[in-house]
Amino acid sequence: MFSNLPTIDDVLRREQVETVLQPLVDLRAGRILGYEALSRGPADSPLHNPLVLFDAATEQGRLVELETLCRRRAIEAFSAQDLPGKLFVNVTPDTLLQEDFRPGITRELMRRVGVPAERVVVELTEHFPNPDYDVLRRATNHYRSMGFSIAIDDLGAGYAGLRLWSELRPDYVKIDKHFIRGIEQDLVKREFVRSIQEIATGLGCVSIAEGVETEGEMRAIRSLDIAVGQGYLFGAPASAPSRHVPPELLHGGTNGASGPRFRLSDAVTSLLREAPAVGSETRVEAVGEMFRNAGGLDTIPVVDQVGAPTGVIRRSRFMDVFLSPYGRDLHGRKPVRSLAEPALVVEHDTPVEAVSQQITDGGGGEHDFIIARNGAYLGMGAVMDLLRKITDLQIRNARYANPLTQLPGNVPIYDFIDDLLGRRADFHIAYCDLDHFKPFNDVYGYSQGDEVIKTVAALLVEHMDDRLDFVGHIGGDDFIIILRGTDWEERCRALLDAFAGEVGRLYSDEDRRQGGIRCEDRAGNETFFPLLSLSIGVAHPDPERCDSHHDVAALASEAKHQAKRQPGNSLFRDRRRGGPDPESARSERPAHSA
Repeated sequence: MFSNLPTIDDVLRREQVETVLQPLVDLRAGRILGYEALSRGPADSPLHNPLVLFDAATEQGRLVELETLCRRRAIEAFSAQDLPGKLFVNVTPDTLLQEDFRPGITRELMRRVGVPAERVVVELTEHFPNPDYDVLRRATNHYRSMGFSIAIDDLGAGYAGLRLWSELRPDYVKIDKHFIRGIEQDLVKREFVRSIQEIATGLGCVSIAEGVETEGEMRAIRSLDIAVGQGYLFGAPASAPSRHVPPELLHGGTNGASGPRFRLSDAVTSLLREAPAVGSETRVEAVGEMFRNAGGLDTIPVVDQVGAPTGVIRRSRFMDVFLSPYGRDLHGRKPVRSLAEPALVVEHDTPVEAVSQQITDGGGGEHDFIIARNGAYLGMGAVMDLLRKITDLQIRNARYANPLTQLPGNVPIYDFIDDLLGRRADFHIAYCDLDHFKPFNDVYGYSQGDEVIKTVAALLVEHMDDRLDFVGHIGGDDFIIILRGTDWEERCRALLDAFAGEVGRLYSDEDRRQGGIRCEDRAGNETFFPLLSLSIGVAHPDPERCDSHHDVAALASEAKHQAKRQPGNSLFRDRRRGGPDPESARSERPAHSA
């Protein structure tokens, strides 16, 4: 009954291999990093399963042939869809030891379809005992010499992960999905992954979490500063995978202060250089005159009839054509669009770091770019100005961001408040503080205490409006939220509910069952402390009565003090709106208590 099932010979002869691609997501930038190519055998056959397929090829001595076929299909699929980012291709280390292995075949395939080597990551799996480290090291050096990056697949799932890591020094390390599944509820897994991330940071390696399927797992790995995620939460393997990360999934793409509410960044419009543009139908000889009359002019943007940029004319290439023998006669009366080159076009409000990433991914770092507003030409941007700005911002970020959460610290908080007051803007300010945090630190240690702080930071960002609100970290377990929407109370309540749902996983089973921990208080007496809770005090400053951030801070501090007098997770709104006037210190009942 199984006589009609395809064999490995059939698969190789008929090339019955399908490529599916699964996205890898840069969790910090909120964008697609690349795609892993996965191979499937014939449908409705045991060989459809890749493990069965490759085991069968290995048994029959056809592994190199199968892997070559799979690799070719992967590169062709990636190129045909013009997918962004990098292509991750799997390489079975055993093939490197086979007599019929032919070095350089991957580079030949890539050259044929036009995929540059720097966009390919070779994944080596560790699912084999007693690897030949000398052979692997030579193979790794060989791939690197051709411009490929190297990744170790399924770290932790096999026999010799740490030694393989130290021997090969990969660019990427993929953490096996076993350690990601349920990580938000498993302290042992969290510590294991935290250790991997610390080693990766020390070695300059990018860590990738495999098998991310739930938002809880995603929040956990982001709190551990894992750089990249892969799994069904971001997209299943598909022949035509998604090109974008849903913005609602990552809530702005970072654990820190992303979005318009406050950026430790600038928009690319800060780099704007005015430059005259020409219409796409302008004659080539007229553009030649522009270059001749302006010796310092290197680039001229080209726009269509409605002012949308369509490309650029660069002096060096233009002059090579225009000044060549018969160049003026052949091209002078043609429209300049015939000589225009493509150029990167970015909207004026794009963050500079996003522009930098686009230039890096596109390999156009030596050229300037076009800045547009709503699709219409606005001006030019210089790559050197961009690099200078990025450097300045990195210094500024390091100076003002909280090192644990990367949220804005006191200086940007105060600047933001003063800006709102100066514009007479309406806003609420919420002071968030943890209850019973010191006893938790004493019992569970500062490392686990840091996890609590990062969990709170992630929840704050998740529940605020990226378009309007601002999240800052004063220090320790104290946070500030500036809320500018009318639904501020609903957001705070949702935040408290989310924290209540998360707090249990931070404790041992025994402490969770008894509802708290026993330890010494500040006076040295053994005391029972309930589970961590979050107190939020909210004030509504009057811009006419508050002269500076000092007045607003005083209001927020008093509101927080009142909130902490309520048991459990609580939200308290103070009615005072300006100045420490005791006669105005009438307060409402708590807005929320749980």
